[in-house]
Amino acid sequence: MRILKTKALFPLLTLCGVATLGQWATAAEGMWTLHNLPMDRMQAVGFTPSQEWIDNARLASVRLNDGGSGSFVSPDGLLLSNHHVAMGQLSAVSSPEKDYVKNGFFARQAEEELPCKDLEVNILVSMENVTARVQGAVKEGATTEEAGEQRKAERSLIEKESKDATGLRSNVVELYQGGEYWLYRYKQFTDVRLVMAPEHQAAFFGGDLDNFTYPRHDSDFAFFRVYENGQPYKSEHYFPWSQIGLKQNELAFVTGHPGSTERLHTLAQLQTIRDLINPFAVDGLVRMRDTLEAYGKQGSEQERQREANLRSVTNSLKVYEGRVAAMKNPALMEAKVKEEKDLRDAVERNPAWRAKYGQAWTQIEETQKRLAARSNEYYYRRLGGVISGGGLANLAKTIVTYVEQAAKPNEKRWPEFRDSSLDSLRQKLFSTAPIYPGMEKKLLAEALKIALKKLGPQDPFIVAALAGRTPEETAQVAISGTKLLDAEYRKQLVAGGLETVKASEDPLIQLAVKLTPFIDEMRTWYEKCIEAAEVAGKTLIAQARFAVYGKTQYPDATFTLRLSYGKAAGYEQGTTLVPYKTTFGGLFDRAKSFDYKPPYDLPAKIMAARGKIDMDTPLNFVTTNDIIGGNSGSPVINKEGELVGLIFDGNIDSLMGDFLFDETKNRAVAVHSAAILEALTKIYDMGGLAAALTQGAIRRIQD
Repeated sequence: MRILKTKALFPLLTLCGVATLGQWATAAEGMWTLHNLPMDRMQAVGFTPSQEWIDNARLASVRLNDGGSGSFVSPDGLLLSNHHVAMGQLSAVSSPEKDYVKNGFFARQAEEELPCKDLEVNILVSMENVTARVQGAVKEGATTEEAGEQRKAERSLIEKESKDATGLRSNVVELYQGGEYWLYRYKQFTDVRLVMAPEHQAAFFGGDLDNFTYPRHDSDFAFFRVYENGQPYKSEHYFPWSQIGLKQNELAFVTGHPGSTERLHTLAQLQTIRDLINPFAVDGLVRMRDTLEAYGKQGSEQERQREANLRSVTNSLKVYEGRVAAMKNPALMEAKVKEEKDLRDAVERNPAWRAKYGQAWTQIEETQKRLAARSNEYYYRRLGGVISGGGLANLAKTIVTYVEQAAKPNEKRWPEFRDSSLDSLRQKLFSTAPIYPGMEKKLLAEALKIALKKLGPQDPFIVAALAGRTPEETAQVAISGTKLLDAEYRKQLVAGGLETVKASEDPLIQLAVKLTPFIDEMRTWYEKCIEAAEVAGKTLIAQARFAVYGKTQYPDATFTLRLSYGKAAGYEQGTTLVPYKTTFGGLFDRAKSFDYKPPYDLPAKIMAARGKIDMDTPLNFVTTNDIIGGNSGSPVINKEGELVGLIFDGNIDSLMGDFLFDETKNRAVAVHSAAILEALTKIYDMGGLAAALTQGAIRRIQD
């Protein structure tokens, strides 16, 4: 799991080690789009993939709308991802009597597979460069704001035309900070069913203490099955299962959907992240964590209800704590200063480039100053986001915005409310996943408390939100009286349109109706006054980067399909060596060393199977692949296109991965393919599932 540790951050990060990071695309660096793979560099490390290999990798890899990645591993729709990616779905189908998060889930027959409440799986079917069309939509003489609106309208039109013509989910993706725009078309699946997941303690062995460390001993995997027209999906493209895995220094490839990085950001943007975004996020997440922990102390059922949310929040908190620590490191910032200076110097030396691109950095600096001036309003006038009012508050806000946006032409809507995105939006909006009012009250009250503290009692948003009540009273009235827990009622509201929503007497909807104008005003201000100018500046810098470096660089992560290449390799940590793999024997040894006390206790099924498990079987391993959050659940494959592992985390030295990559110490952490088979057959009595995985293992994509 992409979880960051707060202690011992970057103990080995030196000026010498980071200085090399200013050089673009070191040996294993890069989250490469499949339409611009670095063939020369891959050939240099011993492999040039064929088009057949690339196509299979693309069509066997999937994106999960829960924020993770996955892959097909059999011809009958079996899909592999992480336990922590599946955790929300496991929680949604659990009950006080059946806690599938804690105890695991095991469907040994097709009829035992459980439908996921609101999970969507996407396969990337095609990619088309539409840069010329998007950039060409900007009319001569348009202001920065007008240009931004024209680009958005054209992107919306492209998406609608594609969706209408193909029936596929169609998204125009911005790459290279606006240097390119690509139309990605996805085949969508919404009938996805749980097949198997181990116990939470097996997947999260060592808890927070071991998170973002290595060596690790986690069985962080889960299986789904994708259905189409009521039948298991015939997945022609899948990764055959390797029973052997990778040897030391063997080539490794990761195909997945990294969420976001800021490696191409300007110094001004990085300073905004350091001084505004990171502190805001950390403060909000700490408050959410504390609120959820306090709620869980009310009883065992409250503890069960909050578990998935709490793990998500602590995950995000450690990510941001790692970002904070990274940006306090002088070496990292010095490397970014050098990168920007090298590019700007190259632009300055060329008169034509200087005239065209020279003012772009100043333009972005001005946008960051404007953002800082209204940062409190922008960050705290909201019901959702990092400081979240919980699921119900977000649903209410979404319903109000949905009916308002639906009344506008498609090209005038915000992206998430365009026709091309409505299927996915409705699936989440009308999900029947359980919602817990007691937890929602606590979350909404805390969101309002921090907004009151940061904005002050006289702020119009606070006056409208509280209407003379305390945050706790407001949350009590809104949550206790709402009918939004009923998915059918949500459907009725949306179907009734704007008039029905505004006339609703539901107290949570009424609260959202009062606050939506303030929230939307801040979004509109941001898009017109910050984003439009920022995009204009970023686009010029992207063009400058192309002019200086060509297409030898990879774009920042955008939760779109990428390929990274590396090798299975341990590393030096201080004065010792860290091995590239761990074993089941190491798992039992670590548990015994702590006298089997939490978080180093082992589930009963694992303890019972001790005499059957081959203790030499590899459990986890590390590679030099370049990954980031969103890669959770990504397959690790070898040159033959076989699945050899499953990404679930990074080591402590990968914390700076949002900004820079250091191949000498940055490691991706994966579950070994042999470990999963060992667990299925020796621990969980899932021999049928293991057989389904290995029946295609002799297939080869490329000799």
